[in-house]
Amino acid sequence: MIKRMRLALVVAAAAGLCAAVPAMAADAYPSRPIRVIVPQSPGGSTDVAARIVTDRLSEALRQNFVVDNRPGAGSLNGTDMVAKAAPDGHTLLVIAASLTITPALQANMPFDPVRDLAPITQFADLPHIVVVHPGVPAKSLAEFIALLKAKPGAITCGYSGIGTSTHLAIELFQHMSRTRMLLVPYKGGSPAMTALLGGQVQVNFAASSTGLPHIRAGKLRALAVTGAKRSMAAPELPTAAEAGVKGYQHSSWVGMLAPAKTPRSIIERLHAESVKIVRSDEVKTLFLRRGMEVDGNSPAEFGATIREEVDKWKKLVKAAGIKA
Repeated sequence: MIKRMRLALVVAAAAGLCAAVPAMAADAYPSRPIRVIVPQSPGGSTDVAARIVTDRLSEALRQNFVVDNRPGAGSLNGTDMVAKAAPDGHTLLVIAASLTITPALQANMPFDPVRDLAPITQFADLPHIVVVHPGVPAKSLAEFIALLKAKPGAITCGYSGIGTSTHLAIELFQHMSRTRMLLVPYKGGSPAMTALLGGQVQVNFAASSTGLPHIRAGKLRALAVTGAKRSMAAPELPTAAEAGVKGYQHSSWVGMLAPAKTPRSIIERLHAESVKIVRSDEVKTLFLRRGMEVDGNSPAEFGATIREEVDKWKKLVKAAGIKA
């Protein structure tokens, strides 16, 4: 009887110790510098947002955050590194909406964006602006759609490359408006904008940060924004849904994720600090200058967005016959 009692006490103590380990680990977090993988090139919206937020997270958590740019393979390489990293909160991912597009274009994904990553929060939304060259005889989105229907495939649309968020925004627009343009891919948003300014193409779904300076200067004509609501950077522009394509909406985004199975307490701490940062007046201003509108949703809401977009893009890619 005494031996059985001693054994029961040992088992109970061991169970209590095991339960306490994750809590102790979370309390000690972060215990070393945190590596933040950005699977895009330096200088873009994703990289800029990552650096703005992690600089301030470093101060809040009193630990170094090191941004590590790992572009290539449509963001697959860098994202895969995080999906396979230790789930201890010391390797994080800051990525754009390409996370939800790639599964629709790649037959053999090395990771599952829903199963293998834990959402923390979406930093910001990045709506596009439908902009046309001044030579296009359309003063509104409704007039532009009428022009497209009168001349199917005749209007040229430059964009930042096959399989990008911009490409899918255009394909979704064509699908929902029942129109067709001649799509011309470029090696990035800047070359596509240069082509529009030079008249080599006639329309672009431009990032706000890229398009607005040329719109303000009178070099391009803006027809609508692609987001679900009007842009804070250009509130005078209607949404595409308001302007004639009912139900249409598309915004890219930038958000932070961790490896799956990262302790919930760590996810919650990173979420709380990140939201506090992105909703500060200072960061709101910095983001808005770059055409980014602050979000700061919950991990559950961010996860729901990812699942919905993965499903949406798979359906669109199949319907439109898009190939990587």
